[in-house]
Amino acid sequence: MPRIPKSDSRSPKPTLLVLFLTLTLAAHAQKPRARDLGVPFDGNPGPNNAITDVKGVEVGHTTIISGEGKLVVGKGPVRTGVTAIHPRGKTSNDAVFAAWFTLNGNGEMTGTTWVEDSGFLNGPVMITNTHSVGVVRDAVIAWKVKHGTPDMEGYWWSLPVVAETWDGYLNDINGFHVHPEDAWHALDTAHPGPVEEGNVGGGTGMICNEFKGGIGTSSRVLDAKAGGYTIGVLVQCNYGARDQLRIAGINVGREIPEHTVFKEDVGSIIVIVATDAPLIPTQLKRVAKKISLGLGRDGSYSGDGSGDIFLAFSTANPGAVSPTSPQPNHTHQLTMLPNDSLDPIFLATVQATEEAVVNAMIAAETMKGIDDHEVIALPHDRLREVLREYNRLAK
Repeated sequence: MPRIPKSDSRSPKPTLLVLFLTLTLAAHAQKPRARDLGVPFDGNPGPNNAITDVKGVEVGHTTIISGEGKLVVGKGPVRTGVTAIHPRGKTSNDAVFAAWFTLNGNGEMTGTTWVEDSGFLNGPVMITNTHSVGVVRDAVIAWKVKHGTPDMEGYWWSLPVVAETWDGYLNDINGFHVHPEDAWHALDTAHPGPVEEGNVGGGTGMICNEFKGGIGTSSRVLDAKAGGYTIGVLVQCNYGARDQLRIAGINVGREIPEHTVFKEDVGSIIVIVATDAPLIPTQLKRVAKKISLGLGRDGSYSGDGSGDIFLAFSTANPGAVSPTSPQPNHTHQLTMLPNDSLDPIFLATVQATEEAVVNAMIAAETMKGIDDHEVIALPHDRLREVLREYNRLAK
């Protein structure tokens, strides 16, 4: 959603904020998504086809757009923002089991050393541009301190998870336009339900397969025999070469070759997976790895210049982290799926990842940024023509 003007001190009256959120969500709800255009996908999505279909998950954005024309470092043009994901909602202080995986490491996701060792994610996941990771990380700590409670283990320190992709083709990235209040706004306005996609939040200035990219999301609900669990995916996509783009198995990129940007696979993608399935960190690591296969369906080969970094978490097992008990040998009772029950979750992760990337490109709109650099949106009519030609249009 758009950045709240400084004159409003980022603290609009609650009634105005509710109206603002309602109007913004309504505007985004009118945008077609990939399925609306007839792109066929496998699997059964949740009611919002979004990461927020996992109960408790909330997503918020701050979108910062200003200026046009020639780049003046420090002044703009500005095309950037911040996205926040709360695993259990903004009011929760309960950590979740988590794991991360890097497919190609030309990127950054802070806080993952402790995620790896502890198996827990405590707090939100933030996504922004490459040169704003530090300010967003510090802003999360300040936000948590302001809320006045230690983490579930009683500590008053924090190692926030903040990830990035590079938006310097469209954005004055060295102007440092993301401020602490932008991160706070994304954290405070996060909500369940439909998720804004495309040119929003951290994805505002991003490029995907040399079309306009950004934020995308999707979900899958397993059938009752597989437990009925929900798997949700959110991507910030800023990667890919046009001639490799595949949608519904068709090389759409070669069919729409005009207005390319880099002509190679540069950039990055951050992918976050949420599920309510009772998984422990070693299993979540396996889920995070499966994201790679979903990106492969879209044509990614994870180029040398791409930072492809993923994190998966489970909202099951609430209270798995709690303050140290005075009783010796204190234990926690956990639930987990056996490993031989994970295949439906692996498949759902692949399917939702594939769709989330396409949703990001469908929602994104043509954008002109610094020095009048322009990146076109994936043309909906051309996409439908290509899919129809190859008999892959669903309707």
